[in-house]
Amino acid sequence: MDGVVVINKPAGKTSHDVVHEVKKILGARKAGHTGTLDPLATGVLPVCVNEATKLAPFFSEDSKDYLATMLLGVTTDTLDTDGRILTSREPKVTKDDIERALKGLIGIQEQKPPSYSAVKYQGRSLYKWARQGVEVDVASRQVEIFKILLNDIVLPYVTFFVSCSKGTYVRSLCSEAGAVLGCGACLSRLHRVRSGSFSQESAVLLGEGSMSEKRDTLTAGMIPLDRMLPELACVLVDQVLAEKIKEGLQPTAENLRAYHIPFLATGDVIKFTQKNNQLVALGRMLYPVSELPGIDQRAQAVKILRVFNRE
Repeated sequence: MDGVVVINKPAGKTSHDVVHEVKKILGARKAGHTGTLDPLATGVLPVCVNEATKLAPFFSEDSKDYLATMLLGVTTDTLDTDGRILTSREPKVTKDDIERALKGLIGIQEQKPPSYSAVKYQGRSLYKWARQGVEVDVASRQVEIFKILLNDIVLPYVTFFVSCSKGTYVRSLCSEAGAVLGCGACLSRLHRVRSGSFSQESAVLLGEGSMSEKRDTLTAGMIPLDRMLPELACVLVDQVLAEKIKEGLQPTAENLRAYHIPFLATGDVIKFTQKNNQLVALGRMLYPVSELPGIDQRAQAVKILRVFNRE
């Protein structure tokens, strides 16, 4: 069984907990998620199963959408309500104040990972250093906030929608907004509604029930390999070339001559499939398609990045 199952993660579980449970229910050899959600957070957590784990790096650049609720007037050491309270005051702000603070976060910015996060420093997660009272100075990362929309205000709580680049900490956005407002703030609730092409509409709950019932739920929600990375151009190859690629062939211009290849530039990633929609491999073009007829036909034209084998 190979594919991606999108889990609607419940609050209170780590992303690792969810992956372990999926792996156990399906009896999978391998499984891994494509983007960590904190225990407090809920929502879309894509879990790659077996051969689909080879695709995980190609999802790492995906943008994300969240529905977040921040608590105004409270700051904590973890930047969310799971942490130790550092300050508490009454937020005296207006709707206009809040809208300005949120809009000010839109755009490219440098964001330092929170002390309580899974980011590694010297091989250990930052939260492990923080729990020992060790302050670690890690480099800031460039993130981009594409959109923020105010959803609801019931002071001291403010709910907003945010669309952002990978690696963005919504906890940090709440802290920044609170600083601008002058009252402080922390994250109270976080629900991820989209991760790349995976949305909450396709998410399933692990839920209660027997092991077989849970297995049926996950199997029914499994997205097969051939539906992954729909944005990539696709080359339909015959059985002979498919087997050669699986055996280690790096396709030459001559190998590709008989196939229709969409216009591609150097560096573009391409999917090789068979007529039954089976995903054979992913590769990166070493030449633009327009130049293939004119180069040495023995020259390598594609660098194979991943090869897939069905069970």
